[in-house]
Amino acid sequence: MLILCVVCILLAYAGTNLGSPIKTVAGYFFTPLEDGIDSIGEWFYSRSTNFKAKEELKRENEELRLQVEALEEELVLLREEEYELSKLQELYDVDNQYRDYEKTGANVIAKSTSAWFSTFTIDKGEKDGIEVGMNVLASGGLCGIVSETSKNFSIVTSIVNDGNNVSASVLTTGDNCIVSGSLSKMTSDGTIEFSSLDDSKDAVSVGDMLVVSNISNKYIPGLIVGYITEINENPNKLTKSGELKPAVDFKHLTNVLVITTQKQTHD
Repeated sequence: MLILCVVCILLAYAGTNLGSPIKTVAGYFFTPLEDGIDSIGEWFYSRSTNFKAKEELKRENEELRLQVEALEEELVLLREEEYELSKLQELYDVDNQYRDYEKTGANVIAKSTSAWFSTFTIDKGEKDGIEVGMNVLASGGLCGIVSETSKNFSIVTSIVNDGNNVSASVLTTGDNCIVSGSLSKMTSDGTIEFSSLDDSKDAVSVGDMLVVSNISNKYIPGLIVGYITEINENPNKLTKSGELKPAVDFKHLTNVLVITTQKQTHD
């Protein structure tokens, strides 16, 4: 090829007429060669551009993935804060409802192995002025009573715990009864039991509110206990028994209020 080129250059300088046939031959030979080289060059350029574009897309996708993960984490935190805020708002409403009593807030830090908070631990203890016998409120009403104390924490026994009794009365009629905790009932249908209801006038009905009665020595009168869901007449025809749904959600306790005023004697 080099020799051929040199010969063509010499012939062109010599002024010979061989230039035209050579140009024609060169046109047939070099033009397709140039077109092929251009096509190959364009193909390599296209592949290089596509490769760069793919790498850029991968980089952008990775950045977007990280941004989505960060936003999802932020959304989870916002939802947790929203839930916590709603619980604190409910507790604030309870605080206002019973504003006549001195109270202190506490966080639930542990619970019994049961699905229900039959007993649970709060992060306030003797150094915070917590004493055995203090009533505990949660969103809705009466939650339980402080049964054990330590320097930095206390254990609360809830009203749904087996063997825990509350002297209660029907808010609309004033009729007294005994509310008894029952984990088996809570597990089966989310209710606990009441008994010894003196309803001689048949004035009590499903949906009525039960509150702590004035004759209770362990719990402060007027605290909401729950709502009647079922009433049954006892065989003696003198009293009635039935079931009630506790006012407090005993599956999702996070914050409570401890009433620092307490009754000195026990039922």
